[in-house]
Amino acid sequence: MSEQIKHECGLALVRLLKPLDYYHKKYGNAFYGISKIQLLLQKQRNRGQDGAGIASIKLDTPPGARYISRKRSNASNYIEDLFEKVFTRFEDCTPQQLEDPLWLKANKPYVGELLLGHLRYGTHGSNSIETVHPFLRLNNWISRNLVVAGNFNLTNVTELFAELVELGQYPKEKSDTVTVMEKIGHFLDDEVQRLFNWFKPEGYSNQEINTLIADHLDVQRILQRSCRKFDGGYVMAGLIGHGDAFVLRDPNGIRPCFYYQDEEIVVVASERPAIQTAINVRFHQVNELKPGHALIIKKNGTVSEVPVRDTEKRAACSFERIYFSRGTDRDIYLERKKLGKLLTPRVLEAVNYDFKNTIFSFIPNTAEVAFYGMMEGIHHSISARRQQMLLEKNGSLTEAQIKNIFSVEPRIEKLTVKDAKMRTFIANDSLRGQMVSHVYDVTYGIVKNEVDTIVLLDDSIVRGTTLRDSILQIVGTLKPKKIIIVSSAPQIRYPDCYGIDMSKMKNFVAFRALLKLLERDNKTHLLEETYKKCKEVILLEKSEVYNVVKELYDLYDYDEVSKMISQILTPKDFKPEVEIIYQNVEDLNQACPENTGDWYFTGKYPTVGGLRVVNRSFINFYENSDSRAY
Repeated sequence: MSEQIKHECGLALVRLLKPLDYYHKKYGNAFYGISKIQLLLQKQRNRGQDGAGIASIKLDTPPGARYISRKRSNASNYIEDLFEKVFTRFEDCTPQQLEDPLWLKANKPYVGELLLGHLRYGTHGSNSIETVHPFLRLNNWISRNLVVAGNFNLTNVTELFAELVELGQYPKEKSDTVTVMEKIGHFLDDEVQRLFNWFKPEGYSNQEINTLIADHLDVQRILQRSCRKFDGGYVMAGLIGHGDAFVLRDPNGIRPCFYYQDEEIVVVASERPAIQTAINVRFHQVNELKPGHALIIKKNGTVSEVPVRDTEKRAACSFERIYFSRGTDRDIYLERKKLGKLLTPRVLEAVNYDFKNTIFSFIPNTAEVAFYGMMEGIHHSISARRQQMLLEKNGSLTEAQIKNIFSVEPRIEKLTVKDAKMRTFIANDSLRGQMVSHVYDVTYGIVKNEVDTIVLLDDSIVRGTTLRDSILQIVGTLKPKKIIIVSSAPQIRYPDCYGIDMSKMKNFVAFRALLKLLERDNKTHLLEETYKKCKEVILLEKSEVYNVVKELYDLYDYDEVSKMISQILTPKDFKPEVEIIYQNVEDLNQACPENTGDWYFTGKYPTVGGLRVVNRSFINFYENSDSRAY
């Protein structure tokens, strides 16, 4: 994606099912658990650029011994910095001690059976160390300790926070992470107290009751009670002090989650390839956690996938497939190729099948796989045209004519290269814009001046400012006749509230195009009508809430909006013609059939909270408020 937008965080969990010396004897590694969590985070580093953290829990430690450890970093080199800090705790160990996992467990932090890692990509708020997961909720009762990390955004934090206050709590801050932790923590406390009250009259000592609580704690029930009112996209992981662990996924499967289990280990991650690499297992051995379910790992090592919410219609985030997740997943790789291939007919029509005077390229580097698909489609089209011409001539072609037919090939070049980000200290807006335009560099001497058309494939176009102020400006120096920007994602029309930092409608170039169209057609009065409707609709009962803004978009054809976007993003006094081609939603769903969450393209939100957010976002736009919509 040529424009960076903040998005989903990354999660990793490791549960070692054997004694620690087992891994040392088999793999020669006394730090087996730490090395696995480090690799899982490293292979998901695309999911977080604001910080990383890990927490560990040791099983069956004696009272007075530290059994929970946590370390976090928000340094620029967050993963490297995190594990440098972790391993400094072992610098005073002798070589013999470093090869003794039982001694390490008894004497050093982080050497435990349970490890939870997190990569933070903050969608809002500060990037202080206090915002980096995992979060701790500590207590002297071992079974009341809770460690939480997650990849989520909830749309109804205000409602959930109010419930905590009604329960008598006094949360230290109003954020979705703290609210989630306190919500789960409340019902964990309640369940622990219920079990204590159950066993105490039977004559057990308090120490014996601790063990009985660990054996009988109903994690499924805790999660069912905790998350029944959660509205949003979420994957949440938790460790309980005595050794139980869980990972919970939202009922629509909006956020991704995968796991692997054998007799030695349980591993959970946000992306399948991270598990495949870290554990060296095959694609089919990694399972997707079902929507509305939790993976529960008990202290005794039993693992179960159980329902905690009624499963809703699947709405897995399609942006994961287009851009966010790494393309090393087999399915994602093939889906991205298909996204590019499905664009081929419209691209060829746009260049009028003129392969001689068209150069095909992509904007580095996440669009590369979709570009391979588009090129595959173009080669297939050329092959089909050759066959048709040969059949039509029915053997009457001369050798020269045949040679001419087979000489047609697409011109494929790497025209744009992203250069180092440049800081500017110039106050003048015009001069600063000229400097910013050089974020990208180009390959000179390939384009025929004012003859060639350049086709550039990108993952998506959100705000369009990078495209207008940088990419088009620098590509324009090659003096092409025309520049066609192709987006493998459809037009982003609506805000996201389930994890991506796209909450302000005024920032979307598609929305700005809509405003221009309304202004062109003397229909701006509809904005006030829509505003009034939005104010009414956000107060309705859940079953009556709908997306009011969609009515405005329905006034215009999809291609008409694209044409207006092309006009908006064409730089002033820019000589080459600019055309923007967007993927359509039908082809997106064909390419990514299992990830049908497309609310930012279609306005079809899977939860009521999402519908309230889109209407609130329009209200904020109309009132010229810069507030978040949730």
